[in-house]
Amino acid sequence: MVSRGFYVDSSRCTGCKTCVLACKDYHDLGIDNAYRKVYDYEGGSWAANEDGSYTQNVFMYHLSIACNHCNVPACTEVCPTGAMHKDDMSIVSVSTDRCIGCGYCTLACPYHAPHIDSKLKKSSKCNACEERLLEGRQPICVEACPLHALYFGKMSEISEYFNGGASIAPLPSGSYTSPNLAIRPSPAARPSGDREGFVANILEVEQF
Repeated sequence: MVSRGFYVDSSRCTGCKTCVLACKDYHDLGIDNAYRKVYDYEGGSWAANEDGSYTQNVFMYHLSIACNHCNVPACTEVCPTGAMHKDDMSIVSVSTDRCIGCGYCTLACPYHAPHIDSKLKKSSKCNACEERLLEGRQPICVEACPLHALYFGKMSEISEYFNGGASIAPLPSGSYTSPNLAIRPSPAARPSGDREGFVANILEVEQF
């Protein structure tokens, strides 16, 4: 099975969240659901010097993340009905007719990608706009990004242009689920597990 996933150029991302809004509009998502999130990660401090100048090590960067269609997806491993599964295109998908809305997938995913729809009481998540992929088009988030910071494709093709890892704060280590995600880090990027920074928009990203 050919692995497919997202390429994210964090060095280009300005945190505009056009990708988030385009996804919500295309999939007609309610205010309590979003398939893509943009993390604003920042930290550092500054100190006054004796000569009146200041020294600082402040940093900030943005990271746009959706489902990473992992090679070892935690969501599929805990799903009691098999509703959460890898399909023929290597996309992690949900069979809503089999989903019982237990929420195990939401709890297991380290990226918090699956979400229980408040109306349907079923799990819902990014499917990489699979219907668009079958037409030879990119996911709507990729097409909407004004800075061309997103791309979706075969990981073998992505690695030809950029061999990036996925272990960047505030994300967990990629060793947990082997995500199909390649990130070109911002110059300010910190590794997974970093304790110097924090998610500045935590209320925004945790509401979904």
